[in-house]
Amino acid sequence: MKLKTWLLAAAFAAAALTTASAATFRFAFQGDLKSLDPYSLNETFTHGVLGNVYEGLTKRDKELKIVPGLAERWEIIEPTRWRFYLRKGVKFQNGEDFTADDVVFSAERSFKPASDIKTRIQPAGTKAVKVDDHTVDFILPSPNPILHYEWDTWYIMSKKWAEANGSVEPQPQAGQQMSYAALHANGTGPFIITEHQAGVKTVFKPNPNWWGKPEHNLDEVIFTTISNDATRVAALLSGDVDFADPIPLQDVDRVNASSNAHVLQGPELRTIFLGFDQYRDELKSSNVKGKNPFKDVRVRKAFYLAIDENAIADKVMRKAAVPSALMISPLLFPLAKDFTRPKTDPNEAKKLLAEAGYPNGFEVTMDCPNDRYVNDEAICQAVTAMLARIGVKVNLLAQPKAKYFAKILVSGGYDSSFYLLGWTPGSFDSWNVLANMYRCRDEKGAGGNNNVGNYCNPKMEDMIKQILVENDAAKRDQLIKTAYQLGQEQDWGYVPLHQQALAWGASKKMKIVQRADNQILFYWFRKE
Repeated sequence: MKLKTWLLAAAFAAAALTTASAATFRFAFQGDLKSLDPYSLNETFTHGVLGNVYEGLTKRDKELKIVPGLAERWEIIEPTRWRFYLRKGVKFQNGEDFTADDVVFSAERSFKPASDIKTRIQPAGTKAVKVDDHTVDFILPSPNPILHYEWDTWYIMSKKWAEANGSVEPQPQAGQQMSYAALHANGTGPFIITEHQAGVKTVFKPNPNWWGKPEHNLDEVIFTTISNDATRVAALLSGDVDFADPIPLQDVDRVNASSNAHVLQGPELRTIFLGFDQYRDELKSSNVKGKNPFKDVRVRKAFYLAIDENAIADKVMRKAAVPSALMISPLLFPLAKDFTRPKTDPNEAKKLLAEAGYPNGFEVTMDCPNDRYVNDEAICQAVTAMLARIGVKVNLLAQPKAKYFAKILVSGGYDSSFYLLGWTPGSFDSWNVLANMYRCRDEKGAGGNNNVGNYCNPKMEDMIKQILVENDAAKRDQLIKTAYQLGQEQDWGYVPLHQQALAWGASKKMKIVQRADNQILFYWFRKE
């Protein structure tokens, strides 16, 4: 702790030497920016920060509308062939030209075993084919009307740079040795990373050769991890940083009462939820031996009924959360109004546990991050107390996100029996949620790569395949509704909790663009 405190102090001291420039922007986040490899971790904060350096074929504007990025335009030549026309004259930050070879390479890299973005290009089996230096075709085994919906965070990397620096393979989440691409960046975006101390500090400078027109007025950006809530708020109030994320909900009024900072709050598209290991024959962390309680739908339903989400939203989240009945924000699915959360019922939950053969409950470990989502550890503590009322003893293991994700995701062997996670569909569409959370997977992550507990139902598999190729919007929505009814109201596959509210703390000198996807894109920020 002392070493980290000293490193933070050193980082601030170094920052102070550069504050002669009024356009130095300093920001702090509760978690680390561990790897600069954009294929290592499918996480909003990492994507957002790296989105200042790397770019996709498409982008999303300030209202989240899809706009051209490294592709100037695109067209569907036939239902299973999309053609993308690449922007000419674009260079990577090391001076190399951006070409179709880089797009083909990046597509193939996204499919590699260590990639955490395997589902960006769907359906499986889709191939990127070079037509000429500035044209690429994507040939699909079956139609996909939303092929490019989440390509703004599928960042294009330089083929030559990756090959020259031994980074053809993505950096594994749980890897001990950091690759060159995990410690260095070479994008085409508006900022260049000039210094990176993983877990401590990252420095960005404007890219003088960027193809676009800058909207920021920043000369330098300094990112520092400040995991301690009180320290992060103090840094904002004292002016040591210009931006802090998140502001603890109990400190919102205090920050707004200050003379030099305020809190930007708004709805977020992320759903916070609980998941169960429904795959192993015996849980890895439970006193139940020889069987897996979570394979029994009655146990999963009992957990759902025991957890009082309204109390969590009211007390833990201080009303800055909207209880959810689905694994997607109602803002993103027009038929979400047809779903309601069942009322909390501990007595019915106890009855279900008894019917399942656990009249006295059982013991299980719960994995939880403590620096990723708003009040994440406090939510898990509340869940632990609520489950105790039905006889379930939860051993809470709360860890920083770097250790947490490395444990529970594919590179850690999906090592969790019961966990809390958050998910924002990168496409802002239900297919992303269904494909990532409800599709069966294998041990290597093929299938539903982020389906940590491996919820798996052949009926759901069939529906997900239909949804992917359905072009009729009304029919597609009905298919999605049927899929959610199966996943939530029949299988009780997850316990959706809520959509949290954003709580960004910013200096009053800053003009900030806040998007509901919670990406920190400082290429739109300005400092007075």
